[in-house]
Amino acid sequence: MSRIIFDSGISLDGFFAGDNRSPSNPMGGVSGKIHTWMLNQKAFWEYLGMEGGNETEPDAKYIRETIERTGAFIMGKRMFEEGEASWPNDLYKADVYVLTHQKREPWVQKGTTTFYFINDGIESALDKARQSAQGKDIRIQGGANTIQQYLNAGLVNEFFIHIAPVFLGSGIRLFEGIDKDKYDLQITEVIPSDLTTHLRYKLTKSKNNEPLTAVIVGKHDKRTYKEL
Repeated sequence: MSRIIFDSGISLDGFFAGDNRSPSNPMGGVSGKIHTWMLNQKAFWEYLGMEGGNETEPDAKYIRETIERTGAFIMGKRMFEEGEASWPNDLYKADVYVLTHQKREPWVQKGTTTFYFINDGIESALDKARQSAQGKDIRIQGGANTIQQYLNAGLVNEFFIHIAPVFLGSGIRLFEGIDKDKYDLQITEVIPSDLTTHLRYKLTKSKNNEPLTAVIVGKHDKRTYKEL
C-alpha cells in the first residue's frame, strides 16, 4: 500500500529555500548549500544518467532506497516552473502531478516521465498519484507550501529531512504554519554523515485532534463537537 512521504533538505535554521525564487534563480540560489551531500554522491548522478560523484555510505544507500520506493510525485506549480526550463529529460522516471490553476495537456517526455496538471485540489492529485504508484510510495516533492498543505490536511505518513550544517538566515521555512496538534511524531531513524544529518519521522494522527462525540441520553442522538 502506498505511503505518502516527503523528503527534503533544510538548513540548520529550518529553511527549505532562499529568498527571491524564480525560474532564473531556482530555490533562491541555495540548492548547492542545502543539497551538498546529495550532489556529492555517485548514486544521484547515476539517477540522472550522468557520471560523477563519490560512493559514500550511508548517503549512497539512502538515495538508492528512496528512488526505489517512490512510484509517483506531486509538486506545486512554482516548483515546476522553476525546473521546467532546466531539468534534464526524464528526470523523475515516473508520473508527476502538478498542482495548478492552469489548464494544460500532459507533458509526455521521452522515457517514463509524464507531467499531469491538476486543477481540482490536493486530494484529487493524491488519488491519481495512487493509481500511478501501483503500491509504491507517493512523494510530495515540494515546494514548501505544497508540503505544508498535505501536512495540514493530515495526509502524510512519513517524512525525511536532511539537515545541512549551514545557516541561511532568511528564506522559505519548511514547517511554516503547520498545525502543531495534527500529528503524533516519532523519530524512527537518525543517520549522521559528513555533510548532513538524515532524520526519519513516522506520523500518526493525534488523538487530541480528533472530534469529540457526545451521546445525548434518551434521544439516541449523536453529535460531534470539534475541540477548541
